Amino acid sequence: MVIRNKDDVAEVPLALVSNVYLDELTAGLRARPIPWEGYQRATLITQTELNYIKAVDKKTGEDLSRVIDQEGQLYAELFISLLQKLVRVDTIQSILILIDDLLLDHEERASYFLKLAEDDANLPYAPLLKCLRNEDDFVPLKSSKILTTLLCASPKPSTDAAHELFRWTTAQLQSNNLAIVDLGVQVLESALRQRDLRPIYWNTSHAMDALVKILKTDAPSPQMQYQVIYCFWILSFDKEVAEELNRKYDVIPILVEIAKSAIKEKVVRVIISTLRNLVEKAPEANLAAMAAVKLLTFTENLSTRKWSDGEILEDINYLKTELEENFQTLTTFEVYQAELMSGRLTWSPPHQSDLFWTKNWRELKKENYALLRVLARLLSTATDTVVLSVAANDIGQYVKRDPSSKKFLQEIGVKQRIMELMSHPDQEVRYNSVNASWSLIGGSGRV
Repeated sequence: MVIRNKDDVAEVPLALVSNVYLDELTAGLRARPIPWEGYQRATLITQTELNYIKAVDKKTGEDLSRVIDQEGQLYAELFISLLQKLVRVDTIQSILILIDDLLLDHEERASYFLKLAEDDANLPYAPLLKCLRNEDDFVPLKSSKILTTLLCASPKPSTDAAHELFRWTTAQLQSNNLAIVDLGVQVLESALRQRDLRPIYWNTSHAMDALVKILKTDAPSPQMQYQVIYCFWILSFDKEVAEELNRKYDVIPILVEIAKSAIKEKVVRVIISTLRNLVEKAPEANLAAMAAVKLLTFTENLSTRKWSDGEILEDINYLKTELEENFQTLTTFEVYQAELMSGRLTWSPPHQSDLFWTKNWRELKKENYALLRVLARLLSTATDTVVLSVAANDIGQYVKRDPSSKKFLQEIGVKQRIMELMSHPDQEVRYNSVNASWSLIGGSGRV
């Protein structure tokens, strides 16, 4: 999957190869006649331009290559010029199909289009970005594929064009049409292989939120899981991304849960490779979160399996070694904090340790009670009975050490929520809520 060079940057192939929905739309439009002669009679195109169009119209494969290999630069100029001066949707569709045919399996031909910038800085992107905003079903999809190819091929890709393409993909990832979501993710898989485009995507408003949401809420297929995580993997080669990815989007617990239930080996492979990048690039930001979700135990289990790809075992063993070596240096509170921020509370040792709470309760007060507010939010929003039980326990443990916080906890609704949970149908939730209530109302001891 990955070739690591001395800069440890992924060298990956162009991923955008096929989307059934777009292919079917293209096939349906390809055979439709376009009135090129009528455009010539209306002086919208010249006779010379008409001749060049007819030389490639409806041609594909070797027939097209014989023409393009001789006149590639001329055709790049012609097609971009036609996009600028023609407005009929069916004609725009046809021109985009011609451009895509020209570039298909010949990414090196993108240089013909990129060279247009020497005479006009707006080219070749401006006409294609206009197509991206077109209300037709087909035109934006096909233009996104072309834009991706051009951006990937450029030695210095256009920041403005990339921003607009990434804003467009962010909208597509929220579509109810899974085929369009697939196309949007494929665009990202390809575009993010270009190192210069990664920070642009990372800083595009709501872009990562839309990508992460696919894994969190949409019950994606194994293939879609792989494609989305592949994007995480490529992004994680960037140090800034590796430092912030889990803190902002809580992806480590998500990735580990997916890996535990994954059927496809390639899904496990891309997850483990992503986790390895996070450790290599930003260990301090990620090791505690990995310890909190018991990744060490999971890697020990994975290391006993047989894998068809030897690189998986190498990455698994790397993670296992790093977690083992850093286990003693990770403070108990770091692991507790990572578990709390993940929202996946379990009965790990800190929750019931008097020594832990005596030593660390003040940490929950820092930054205007930030971690205490996280506990309060979990009590209000969680549905898992273990999470509710542990959160109620932690509230009780905290208040026993800091009775002065009772008023604050009442103001943010914790006391009322604990009272509600005292009648919860689950026995363990009731038990821990009753114990917490004793601390909140001034009692002492445990039931």
